[in-house]
Amino acid sequence: MTEIQYGYQPTEVYKVETFGNTFKLINTNGDKVGTLGISTSTRKNAYKNNQAIQAFINKVGKKTYRRVSMDVYNSLVIPMNTTNGGIQMEDDTDHESIKTFIHNSHTLRPIELVMSDLKWKYLIRSAVRARNIMMTGPAGCGKTMAAKALVKSLDRPDFYFNLGATQDPRATLVGNTQFDKTKGTFFSESSFVKAIKTPNAVILLDELSRAHPEAWNILMTVLDHGQRYLRLDEAEGSPIVEVADGVTFIATANIGNEYTSTRVLDRAILDRFVTIEMDVLSDEQELGLLKFMFPNVEELDLKAVAEISHHTRQQYFSDEGKLSSMVSTRASVETASLIYDGFTLEEASEISIYPFFSGDGGVDSERTYVKQLVQKYMKDENGEELFSNLEEQPTSDVDIF
Repeated sequence: MTEIQYGYQPTEVYKVETFGNTFKLINTNGDKVGTLGISTSTRKNAYKNNQAIQAFINKVGKKTYRRVSMDVYNSLVIPMNTTNGGIQMEDDTDHESIKTFIHNSHTLRPIELVMSDLKWKYLIRSAVRARNIMMTGPAGCGKTMAAKALVKSLDRPDFYFNLGATQDPRATLVGNTQFDKTKGTFFSESSFVKAIKTPNAVILLDELSRAHPEAWNILMTVLDHGQRYLRLDEAEGSPIVEVADGVTFIATANIGNEYTSTRVLDRAILDRFVTIEMDVLSDEQELGLLKFMFPNVEELDLKAVAEISHHTRQQYFSDEGKLSSMVSTRASVETASLIYDGFTLEEASEISIYPFFSGDGGVDSERTYVKQLVQKYMKDENGEELFSNLEEQPTSDVDIF
């Protein structure tokens, strides 16, 4: 007689997620599979204790379900395990599949995100390897967009925290003590604590360079690959929360003296990240983006916006440039959107471009300089350009080129 095989079933592992007031199962392909007849208490307890549920065949051949560590589920979803030191332990087959995924990931990059293939692959690779990622670059260059595109491409749980806006870092990152008439005094953990306990989560720490130094101190152990925990209280021996497997932190930072309310990031914080510097778009790239976003706007109008933006960036980055600011991609998109809604280039510029430049100095001011730049692309009532070249513009002491 054939002996009945019994024990845990290696491919029948499920995580539990809440949908309203119910607890449903998700298989390793990410598909909802209902409850499979598993009791509500088993599913609820697995969810509360961050456990998975695995099928088990007992000695008489009956299938039951038992709560197991989430590591069992994660090992089937993530193609490798990562140690605290960030060293990958996988066999050759897994490694080849990981490399294939990374180097074919350009197909996952959304069209509206203008980012080189190399930097996108590096971004994907860093997330797959659970590395902390620092996105740097000028304001409005697409740092947050890139982070959100990564989340969507990998289809992972995501959490967003604007550290530049918080006035109480400890309450935001740890939680606070509250009082309730029925419960009395109790500790309420923050959304950040819940986020770091979510396996494979991508956690966006926006505006890290604007964060209070206390936030950096709290994050030190969380971001350190050798520690990966959050202490709930400063007292020695206080409870800690460990960062779940596969969690990736993505921070954005504006680095430079031109940004107000930013702080020089602590070197110890910077060393906990790999850095990806977002590129400033060329006029051709800017035009391609605007054409994609506003296909019904005349190309000449979009080209004007792209060239104006590009010129301000050239002046800004040049050692002898005449501008201390520039038109960001975010601002050029807003300008194009105004033109799409029927505003003229001059009106759109008045709203979304000129405010970035100082009017101090009269005819010699940066604002006058940019206004004359915009005039090059203005049209008359017949849709013809007012000036075919710069020499036809009104005379001024400001030399544009």
